[in-house]
Amino acid sequence: MLTKTIDYATSSAGALAAAVARREVSAVELCEEAIRAIEARDGPINAVVVRDFDRALEQARGADARVARGETGPLIGVPMTVKDSHHVAGLPTTWGLEPFKGWTPTWDSTGVARLKAAGAVILGKTNVPPNLGDWQSANPVYGRTNNPHDLGRSPGGSSGGGAAALAAGMVALEFGSDIGGSIRVPAHFCGVYGHKPSFDLVPQTGHAPPGVPDPASGVPLGVIGPLARTAGDLKLALGVLAGPDGEDAKAYRVVLPRPRKRGFKGLRVLVLDEHPVARTAHEVKGAVGKLADAMANGGAEVIDAKAGPKLPDLERSHRIYQGMLGAIMSLGSPEPATLSAVDWFGLFAGQDAIRRHWARVFDQIDVVVAPTFGLAAFPHTSEPDWSKRSHLIDGEETPYGAQLAWPGLASFTNLPATCVPVTRTAAGLPIGVQIIGPYLEDLTALAVAAAVEEALS
Repeated sequence: MLTKTIDYATSSAGALAAAVARREVSAVELCEEAIRAIEARDGPINAVVVRDFDRALEQARGADARVARGETGPLIGVPMTVKDSHHVAGLPTTWGLEPFKGWTPTWDSTGVARLKAAGAVILGKTNVPPNLGDWQSANPVYGRTNNPHDLGRSPGGSSGGGAAALAAGMVALEFGSDIGGSIRVPAHFCGVYGHKPSFDLVPQTGHAPPGVPDPASGVPLGVIGPLARTAGDLKLALGVLAGPDGEDAKAYRVVLPRPRKRGFKGLRVLVLDEHPVARTAHEVKGAVGKLADAMANGGAEVIDAKAGPKLPDLERSHRIYQGMLGAIMSLGSPEPATLSAVDWFGLFAGQDAIRRHWARVFDQIDVVVAPTFGLAAFPHTSEPDWSKRSHLIDGEETPYGAQLAWPGLASFTNLPATCVPVTRTAAGLPIGVQIIGPYLEDLTALAVAAAVEEALS
């Protein structure tokens, strides 16, 4: 059993790694505690759908041997899970698709290899929706994952299994991915932290469906990144994961810009709580307002979007984003989207113009604070046709897919965005708010997230 000074279910990944490095606890003890937590709590949640406990214990013994030799690592001995979509040698990669149920890679993705090299102990894999294409996490291979806060509701998607495992105290860290809110929406629904890195900051090598060419150069719009219990753990994990691989690593290195501010004082915050495409619940707007007030009380300059710098046309941005995303998400499907080369490059030209517009906006502000999603965790739905689904927001039925607009603010523009828990609904469901930073200024978004964590704790 662990010492009384370590509460596995609430300790940060950084604190656990420090305890292992100081020999206050062994990596094996942490791994055994994580296994007990999963076995005790995961039954009704169904988050950790692939369990690799024997090999995890071997990794933990290896971590303890490293410490005994005087070596360490930023994640030494930290038990964690990874999303099904990341290749882990010897474990199935299905993307929630029945035809790939038995497909097993023989190698680790770049991200998984870096996590292991940093000392992390991989316990297994977490659940996803089919082809990572939903804000739920249910598929014909592993079934449905439930939200730990309300088993009748979604934990989010597509990194829903990982967010649920974090929220239930099973692990301290998860490795996810995001193209349409797949890190941030589960973090919002489950009350944990999640960071969508700037595009291509973390190599996507080894994150691809079986049968689809491995995206060494990165699928457009898509990113991979961490979910965690604390903002500090997001920064810790990003430091392990970021940086080029393959041929790019011959010449390029990552030196991210320092945070523009480390607290609220002097921080220029643009508050955006309405979108022309997506309805937003009053409780979600209230969470954004609560955060804006906390920032203002801490010395930030809080600017309402209606009174701030002129933003790009959000409706047009969303339309172009949908066009790109539809083509990308059809990769590997029996009926892929068909676009002419002219149409495809036209979408990229539109994206580039809007990205440059946002860059000018960030000359006048430091971060954008906005909803992650227009409502809290919604009840499970088994309706396969998105056009027949809806969300009930403040008593009004609204289109299910319209909520893509909120996470799309950062996805379409390749910007970093960190989801932070802010409050709960009257029914007790978590509400997270996203902090969007300038391109490649991930450390600014993460520093603001850390300040939010401190202010609201």
